[in-house]
Amino acid sequence: MKGIVLAGGRATRLHPVTLTVPKQLLPIYDKPMIYYPLSTLMLAGVRDVLVISSPADLPGFQRLLGDGSALGMSISYAAQPEPRGAADALLIGARHVAGEQIALVLGDNVFHGAGLSGLLRRHASDIDGCVLFGHRKQRSDLAVTGLCFFANDAVEIARQLRPPVRGELEISDVNRVFAEQGRARLVELGAGHVWLDAGTHEELVEAGEFVRTLERRQGVRVGCIEEVALRMGFIDRDECRRLGEALSRTGYGEYVRSIAEPDRVLQAAGARGHA
Repeated sequence: MKGIVLAGGRATRLHPVTLTVPKQLLPIYDKPMIYYPLSTLMLAGVRDVLVISSPADLPGFQRLLGDGSALGMSISYAAQPEPRGAADALLIGARHVAGEQIALVLGDNVFHGAGLSGLLRRHASDIDGCVLFGHRKQRSDLAVTGLCFFANDAVEIARQLRPPVRGELEISDVNRVFAEQGRARLVELGAGHVWLDAGTHEELVEAGEFVRTLERRQGVRVGCIEEVALRMGFIDRDECRRLGEALSRTGYGEYVRSIAEPDRVLQAAGARGHA
């Protein structure tokens, strides 16, 4: 399975903050926003990821994540010159996914919960159509999150649905075709899972408070890509320790370095599934 993180868009709901900084590089408490959706793909077992953003914003993501080799991954980049809807990412990433199944996640979504990795990996196998992940909001009906798994023909479906030059193609358009074909499946993220969309000022603050509270109370780091890489077997303890030492003057770096110790690795393995 190949992964796509859509980190484009105008982010008008966060103006004026995002007039000069892409939304997905804003901090959610102690780490850049993009760490959270990227760690979710990693928990699903995805090691080859394409980050899509505007031409002006791509260099910032490249400086932050590099080619992914430090995490035992391959991270590449592609430009979306104009916001044309989330499903346009399937067209931009057509060469990247090249006949494989696809995991697409929006760059402002945060997922967390016990057993999340196992749940994602179970539904990442043998996809025939699309797998949508839903989460209940305040006891309402299921809201579809910004995480979707697709069979590779999603690219062709998106291509056939391509809108006019200035139109937008949304993921819901692609999902509707799969639903009409009887090939759409909705998986509910249960009460033990959290889904946050950090697309507004209020939601960004709420996401930061959630992460801060959880990290202080439980001593875990939500969305720590180095820890997820270690737990998923993408890197070994020595590689994790070096990543922590590169950030040694920060609490985040100290945490990364500490989880490379044998006793902390065992704890992490026992808690596998948290994002």
